[in-house]
Amino acid sequence: MSYHEAPAIAASDAPRLDQDDRPTLRFVTCGSVDDGKSTLVGRLLYDSKTLLDDQLDALTSESRTVGTTGGDLDFALLVDGLQAEREQGITIDVAYRFFATPLRRFIVADTPGHAQYTRNMATGASNADLAVVLVDARKGVISQTRRHSHILSLLGVRHVVLAVNKMDLIGFDGGRFAAITAEYLTLAGQLGISQVQCIPVVAPDGDNIVAASTRMPWYTGPTVTAYLESADVSGDVSQRPFRLPVQWVNRPHADFRGFCGRIASGTIRAGDAVAVQPSGRQTQVARILTPGGERDRAAAGESVTLTLADEIDVSRGDVLTAGSTPQISDQLAAHLVWFDDQAMVAGRRYVLKCGTASIGAVITSLEHRISIDTMAQESGTTLDANQIGQVHLRLDRPLVFEAYRDDRDMGSFILIDPISHRTAAAGMIDLSLSRATNIHRYRLAVDKSVRARLKQQRPCVLWFTGFSGAGKSTIADLVDRRLAELGRHAALLDGDNLRHGINRDLGFSSAERMENVRRVAEIAALFVDAGMIALVALISPFRSERALARQRVETSEFIEIHVATPLAECERRDPKGLYRKARAGELTGFTGIDDPYEAPQAPEISIDTSELSSEAACERIIRYLRDNHYL
Repeated sequence: MSYHEAPAIAASDAPRLDQDDRPTLRFVTCGSVDDGKSTLVGRLLYDSKTLLDDQLDALTSESRTVGTTGGDLDFALLVDGLQAEREQGITIDVAYRFFATPLRRFIVADTPGHAQYTRNMATGASNADLAVVLVDARKGVISQTRRHSHILSLLGVRHVVLAVNKMDLIGFDGGRFAAITAEYLTLAGQLGISQVQCIPVVAPDGDNIVAASTRMPWYTGPTVTAYLESADVSGDVSQRPFRLPVQWVNRPHADFRGFCGRIASGTIRAGDAVAVQPSGRQTQVARILTPGGERDRAAAGESVTLTLADEIDVSRGDVLTAGSTPQISDQLAAHLVWFDDQAMVAGRRYVLKCGTASIGAVITSLEHRISIDTMAQESGTTLDANQIGQVHLRLDRPLVFEAYRDDRDMGSFILIDPISHRTAAAGMIDLSLSRATNIHRYRLAVDKSVRARLKQQRPCVLWFTGFSGAGKSTIADLVDRRLAELGRHAALLDGDNLRHGINRDLGFSSAERMENVRRVAEIAALFVDAGMIALVALISPFRSERALARQRVETSEFIEIHVATPLAECERRDPKGLYRKARAGELTGFTGIDDPYEAPQAPEISIDTSELSSEAACERIIRYLRDNHYL
């Protein structure tokens, strides 16, 4: 198949797809509904001769049947791929397209303009070096223009092309273009967007897209393509300090232990000194391994496996660093772009994912919201979908990070609702609020291994989960007694008992029940550190909560025991009368009745007490501990 002929670029200048030495620019198109984003991208694809003949034939056919241009080529159809998009003539999802000119290659993210899809726009902009913001010449700068520009500013996009589209519909009025330009430059200055190029265009006709328009002789600046080819967006991350968030610990056999990840910034050489954060332990790089073989040096953007000179504890979520020390804190100030339809509420728990780290987080306060129309800071207690604000966060443990303005990879995060598993917000870290900054764990002379040898056992957590009435506490109590008979050191943490003490201040809202699980997990981890066996009997209905508890100890130290007694049998037993109250509406939010229970997908042990007695279940657990050398 051949590439279609287009008059905008001579055939001799057509880019070759096998040219790999041209630099690549990632940019995003954004703006309000019907401003012409998809049409502009489609025109760029067409004029850059990136379309094959069959694609051009399909565009011609579809323009006649579902197009909105009266039978002329509807370039938006090259980008709008979803049926709903074509039916409504709008963009819903983020569409990524690739094209090239003789000077540069491009990856463009065409994002939706509707306010309800702002989360998709933020996703497309998160990796962009430059943004093309479209404005309808008839409407000028509107709220959605301001919202998208504010998000671009928060995401660190400092180069913007303001494409004032549909100039033909205002008679190519240069005065109107100048007024829109002045208004947007004022907005950009308020947001800290330093580089703005304003270009008048007619996207369907190609005016000032690739070729200069003959209908606007008063404009003498570059075309969109010319500016995209020449824009200098370089920010050499290889010159910043070395940072490697550890994604995976590669241990194929006993003689090899490597730490895999993508280098976020800086360079590293074999023999260089590195530190493991947040522990602060220091060592040297022994080898640098890549898919292409062993190397002496690696730089930002490369995926590598590093082996270290010393056997030290490094886990997923840790960061290998060299040069200056990154920030380490458990309290942060950050800007949020709120995505979830359920409003943000201070005090609710979320899972914060930053790089390869996953940490429990609580939004302690909303400092202010941002008025999109006036850019003023407003007081408030919550954020609704698509609103922007600054918040304070408290984390379950210290996070290794950089301020977003300094490092996009190390300073960005998302918040995940642990119940619905939806992405609730995207965040940009401003600064640390905690005195925990750059404080490392003190390395104790008497550690977990010493205490375990004294007790002649392997410390671990036995985490019993299941419905109320399944038999968790009964079995845990039997196991605790058997361990005592065997001369082992254990402690039983029962959910009901803890609510008489350390958790007596907690109620039964979703946030408080998550905090209940978090505290129990922290206590269990302390017992493991003391070389003991911790038994936890807790409904803990959500997999995300149990996963966070598992992360508090080493992988082999967490044994999930699913007391898988069916709900019907638990309700028949109803030892506390709670099921009866829940069915009568006297008790709300009860697990299994009006609140969900997420059964473990791969528990180490599964027990159904409708088929197995509590005594037999106890012996099965003791046998598991013996077979796996915990006793």
